[in-house]
Amino acid sequence: MKKAKLKSNALKKEVKVVKRNVGHYTFIAGVILAIIVGLLGIRTLPYTTLILVLLGLIVGFLLNVTTSKTTEFLVAAIALIVAGTASGILTIIPVIGLYLQNILSAIAVFVAPAAVIVALKAVFILAED
Repeated sequence: MKKAKLKSNALKKEVKVVKRNVGHYTFIAGVILAIIVGLLGIRTLPYTTLILVLLGLIVGFLLNVTTSKTTEFLVAAIALIVAGTASGILTIIPVIGLYLQNILSAIAVFVAPAAVIVALKAVFILAED
């Protein structure tokens, strides 16, 4: 009985580590994809936006942002989303301005779904209290 319980706890910890790793790798992949999409200017294709949104949802569910880090994550996400949506000013920068605007816009598309999921989790936790 004790061995089964120990194995169960070990398995739960292992699953938690795997989920966290998948969340981290998905976040890294999303940022890299957003940069590539921004540099190539292919964000107008519907599938690239869909892929960024799906990666954002995966990150929101699997990144496992702790309760103590929720506020920091959401503030950073809001900053990225605002920068991505209000980045038209970057186009005045010669040569790289348009690329920076496209990259920030793609990052905003990626981060917004993750922020929504983390915010909903936070509201759910607050409602339980």
